[in-house]
Amino acid sequence: MTGTTRITTPFGAESTAAEVVAGIDLSGRRAIVTGGASGIGVETARALAGAGAEVTLAVRNLEAGERTAEDITATTGNKHVYVAPLELADRASVAALVTAWEGPLHILVDNAGVMASPLTRTVEGWELQFATNHLGHFGLATGLRRALAEAGGARVVSVSSSAHQRSPVVFDDINFERREYEPWSAYGQSKTANILFAVEASKRWAGDGITVNALHPGSIRTALQRHVSEEELDRLRAQAGNDPAVAWKTPERGAATSVLVATSPLLDGVGGRYFEDCNEAVAHQPGSRRGVAAYALDPEAAARLWEVSEELLAR
Repeated sequence: MTGTTRITTPFGAESTAAEVVAGIDLSGRRAIVTGGASGIGVETARALAGAGAEVTLAVRNLEAGERTAEDITATTGNKHVYVAPLELADRASVAALVTAWEGPLHILVDNAGVMASPLTRTVEGWELQFATNHLGHFGLATGLRRALAEAGGARVVSVSSSAHQRSPVVFDDINFERREYEPWSAYGQSKTANILFAVEASKRWAGDGITVNALHPGSIRTALQRHVSEEELDRLRAQAGNDPAVAWKTPERGAATSVLVATSPLLDGVGGRYFEDCNEAVAHQPGSRRGVAAYALDPEAAARLWEVSEELLAR
């Protein structure tokens, strides 16, 4: 963020997605929200649909997706809410969604994810959290680049986490083949990758008018934590003490920063940055859960990750 003006908004930690998008007309805009059938994905999609956008929920569970689409239509009156299958850890599934998409795409919200899972590998041997949270979304976004360029002024929203502070991308052993697997380090690495993707994509795609930003939505109790016990959550919260950065948010508040990054006129032409509580984050300070780690905005690491990701997906 050196040499740039920090983006601040009238919104904050207690703002909801509906409040952030109030007064913004998304009629004629088309959006995809990955993981749109649960947690903050539902409220992100609802806010976009409520503002008039056509919204596609890209989900693993089609039944849940259909139920969610019906609910969003019922609450917003927007009948243009669709469902598409997507398994981010499956390259064929990602490619199928890319191939099926026709026409412009104005907003892509890379929201789905897996957190602190036991060591699991994809068929390629990739560690699951990195494969799902980063590589799957990387393949989706790069595959949809033409549709994003066609939209003119498209935005990509990369949902990261304050957990990125737990680990940089360890290029020498991304898939935990030589180091001992630790679920939170793996999660942290994948969330750092989400930010580095925003840094490099904004640089590479500027000529297409595409901006990409990352964000921390806050702490929200959702299915994302299905691999994390209540005891573990209690332990983490005790570690954090009274840090307001770990206060629980409702899904409506948790979706607010995603919706802000996707729609706010204050971010027109702004890319490669990291937001939390509806404002651009400050630099991370040791001992705090707030802010963005310097390694997550490092342009050299961002360029390297892009090349590594392309190589992995090309195999």
